[in-house]
Amino acid sequence: MDYEKLLAPAAQSMRPSGIRKFFDLAADMPDCISLGVGEPDFKTPWAIRDAGIRSLERGHTRYTANAGLKELRVEISRYLQRRMNLEYDPQDQLLVTVGGSEAIDLCIRALVQPGDEVIIPEPCFVCYEPITALTGGVPVHLATRPEDGFRLTAESLKQAITPKTKLLILPFPNNPTGAVMRRQDLEEIAQVLRGTDVMVLSDEIYSELTYGTERHISIATLPGMYERTVVVNGFSKAYAMTGWRLGYAAGPAPVIRIMTKIHQSCIMSAPTTSQYAAIVAMRECDDQIEIMRREYDHRRKLLVNSFNEMGMSCFEPQGAFYVFPSIQCSGLSSQEFCQRLLQEKRVAIVPGDAFGACGEGHARVSYAYSVDHLTEALRRIRAFLAELKG
Repeated sequence: MDYEKLLAPAAQSMRPSGIRKFFDLAADMPDCISLGVGEPDFKTPWAIRDAGIRSLERGHTRYTANAGLKELRVEISRYLQRRMNLEYDPQDQLLVTVGGSEAIDLCIRALVQPGDEVIIPEPCFVCYEPITALTGGVPVHLATRPEDGFRLTAESLKQAITPKTKLLILPFPNNPTGAVMRRQDLEEIAQVLRGTDVMVLSDEIYSELTYGTERHISIATLPGMYERTVVVNGFSKAYAMTGWRLGYAAGPAPVIRIMTKIHQSCIMSAPTTSQYAAIVAMRECDDQIEIMRREYDHRRKLLVNSFNEMGMSCFEPQGAFYVFPSIQCSGLSSQEFCQRLLQEKRVAIVPGDAFGACGEGHARVSYAYSVDHLTEALRRIRAFLAELKG
């Protein structure tokens, strides 16, 4: 069999995840400290775990409705109103998915036709480009800059829009930079979009993890944006539920209806046990979010201060749980820096170019790890830099 001819070109051309590459290498190294994967080090709060256990004990092991348990969709609707000032009808504007990643996939597939352009601000999470390419869409990479706080600017967006533009990905709070979009930033973006037919996929998976006095604001709350925005969110980051694989999409009923049809054919329904657990998460665990957020904030300050002291200029993130320091003082490329740091000091971080070409010269460091692990990793990185200079 000639598999080169049999396999779909778009699938063959997909790049392997630059995040997983370093995670897998670190897993085989003794005494390695891995700061590469964006996964909370907190256990899922006990009330949530207990709800999952009780659902199994009661025999709730069948498929749910394709869109998700009605009870969960009602709780998601209440949560979005309570925490994000967003109102969605649980009957036809909400879809429960297998993680936020499935919601992203469904949204892109529901909207993007071959030849349609999808604007992707970078650096960003690794899934948007390959999913766009698999649909036949054309990824349009839009670099954000440290001097703009890694925010998407209205000027750059306006220049990127063409008659073929179908969708804007808005990945804020951002992975890997920790950048956030404040109200003024979003109003300027909204002004550019009004009067166009461009839809927005607002990936808000880190919406609960912001720092300082200003809370996250969804672009869907702004005038004229609600009807053109699909909000993607989930339980992995805010509730430390990565392995439960549960997310959701909220948006205009006609778009959610098509996303649900795709979901019906490809997935059927999200995990039943996870859905019962998530009901309790949204009803009872707002306080747990705050406990974790405060701890992340402490770690964030530790890393930013430490990297700046080392000469690795570090933008101060205002969201998520990553820092994105510059490694240019080393004289190495992002790939070289991270490979040598892993081999010589047993510390795994992710090269910035894994998140787009404009990430070159940086590295992503997750602070979803204990202070002890972070402190030891910083000691090793400091020693690595000293040896490079010495």
